[in-house]
Amino acid sequence: MAAAGVSNRYFSLQPNEDPQKMPLREKVIKIYESLLEGDDLPQEKINFWDEFFLLKANVVFLESTIDNYHESKLIQKKGIINFLFARCCDVLNGTSWIRMTNSLQTICALVRSIYRKKLSNFGFDIIDILIGFDESEVRMQNMLHSIQSILLGAFPVSLQNLSLKLLLILSTGRDNVSQNTMVEYLMLNNLFDCFMNILANPKLRRHLGYDTLLLLGILMNYRKYDTSNVYLLKLSALDDEVALRGMGAILYNMLSNRCSDFENSVVENSGGMLSQITGLIGSLFVSEDSDIDYSLRTNEGLILALYQVIHQNRNFMTVLCHSHDKSSNEEVPKYSTPLVVPQLGSLVTPSMSAVPESHIPANVLCSFLTSISIITRQFKDAHQRNIAKLCFITLNCLVEDQYANAYFHDTNIQFAVNIYKAPMRHRKEVVNKIATPNSLACAILDLMTEFIASHLVKKLPTDLYGFAVGIIRRLISYQKKHRIRLNYDWQPLWTALIYLIKFLLSNEATLIAKADIFATILEALTIFNLFITYGDTFLPNPKEYDELYYEIIRMHQVFDNVHSMSLRHTNENGIWKESSTKVTRALVNIRSIISHFTLKIDYFSASHDGQSLTSEQVLSVVRNNYDSLTLKLQDSLDQFERYAEKPKHTSFFTQLVRSITSAVRRTIPLANLDYQLLLEEYSSLETDR
Repeated sequence: MAAAGVSNRYFSLQPNEDPQKMPLREKVIKIYESLLEGDDLPQEKINFWDEFFLLKANVVFLESTIDNYHESKLIQKKGIINFLFARCCDVLNGTSWIRMTNSLQTICALVRSIYRKKLSNFGFDIIDILIGFDESEVRMQNMLHSIQSILLGAFPVSLQNLSLKLLLILSTGRDNVSQNTMVEYLMLNNLFDCFMNILANPKLRRHLGYDTLLLLGILMNYRKYDTSNVYLLKLSALDDEVALRGMGAILYNMLSNRCSDFENSVVENSGGMLSQITGLIGSLFVSEDSDIDYSLRTNEGLILALYQVIHQNRNFMTVLCHSHDKSSNEEVPKYSTPLVVPQLGSLVTPSMSAVPESHIPANVLCSFLTSISIITRQFKDAHQRNIAKLCFITLNCLVEDQYANAYFHDTNIQFAVNIYKAPMRHRKEVVNKIATPNSLACAILDLMTEFIASHLVKKLPTDLYGFAVGIIRRLISYQKKHRIRLNYDWQPLWTALIYLIKFLLSNEATLIAKADIFATILEALTIFNLFITYGDTFLPNPKEYDELYYEIIRMHQVFDNVHSMSLRHTNENGIWKESSTKVTRALVNIRSIISHFTLKIDYFSASHDGQSLTSEQVLSVVRNNYDSLTLKLQDSLDQFERYAEKPKHTSFFTQLVRSITSAVRRTIPLANLDYQLLLEEYSSLETDR
């Protein structure tokens, strides 16, 4: 076909065509159809592709057309798709922003539609159909280099945003990111420094920071258990304080906005019985796969990134302690660009000015603790339990860090951290309550105590109790080691631990089939033994020590039942013999206290005509009979197994990343690009070039 024929074919009516009888169809659709059918590929027409990429990409049509192809037919179209992909990549090296935008959208549509195909050899076939296996390495290297130039160069925000969307699409094509062969190109062509430049630049971070950190969190999980992950290695060695502070700013805004939006929603829904009934009826019609549900799950990705940077990078602790200016909204992501970003729900909403200043936590740690209290208020599904577990694991990593613990326990550094409590029959929702300033160690203890006390339900995984109790043990071990006396009311914590033990005992038959409940009971008993053996080094006054003994004596039946259960399993020679034996040993001093003071109390009661004793009388008996009490010195109570992700938690993180990847993939917008706003933005920027 002649070059002139090509031009007429694609960009004008044929001589015999009547414009009034022609259906209104976009020119780009006609070109898509002809290209995919293999008709007259216009390789001779020099200006054809320049003209083609000036046409607005029709993502919906292109994706639906490829979706309708059978896998075998798609493989037959391999050469055509390779050719179109190559032309798109060539345009990315140009200077026309409109052409670059349309080429990026075309690439995104090709990648997404091909990813959805059920191919026999997924890794090889995806690359071969999309790029051509022989040219894939060079082609991807050039494309990623172009994207990096766009992200860091003087380009419109919309174009940069779309470039990041392409990277997210490439990285989330499969739920299991480690099985996504396309991600290997992102490993070979390392973009870590590019991402850090974005996070370190306030202007870029404002518009691109959320997606950048989300993408980084996904990439750091690519085959990290099988081989060296370059992004994890780079993160562990990162000492760029500006980039780390950029991460902290994004995380702070996401978490603090979640807190303020939660409080606003509670205020709106506290209008009485009618609003509760309306909310209940409305919830019945919300699908499990609703956009809100998936948009919330994308924020899991940022919490995953928070976990990874805390776990991998010791320098990040200084960022966590950094206080943010409550009145400044410089770091708040403002997605005012023509490209519509993922609908992130309540977690990345508009402006800090909408948040009451008194309710904004002062740093990432404060907002993280408040967010955990919101996340753990109610568990409706496995997803919420998983994100709670991720938060607890992250907090566990923090309380094992010496620098973090020193900061948590510094009484000169106090914050008012709001801990939201689950509504229960005996208490109503409390809104707009400002917490009393205290050290962060007290806030963490409050958070764990509240979680244990209000979530004693059989459907909750016991490992969450284990993490909560483990976090408490690590804090107390630090206090014991450094002789830190917190101004803290310990009695609610003791009560919560005792009721946790009682709950596990009452549901032994159900829970023991799922997990080792003895491990959780042992952790709780170890905390009591720390108080018994070393309480004089960290309890604020002797009165607290007396009240500890009072609680143990008052709830002696629980400890007696634990002893009976542990003896039973020890004598049965079953799979729990070792664990139950440890529990039996941990009860030695507790049983000595119960036995010793029960005799003294009975004697005192008998000498007073057998009358029931008041709490003050019992406390008096305790204070007067310490000298005759014999306890066994227990060593290594402050020694614990440090957290390690592999191998114990590999399965959890693999499933978690699957959930995040799936959610991100479902929330990447392409079809709703507002071209009118896009042209206005490009036009205004063109005058400054």
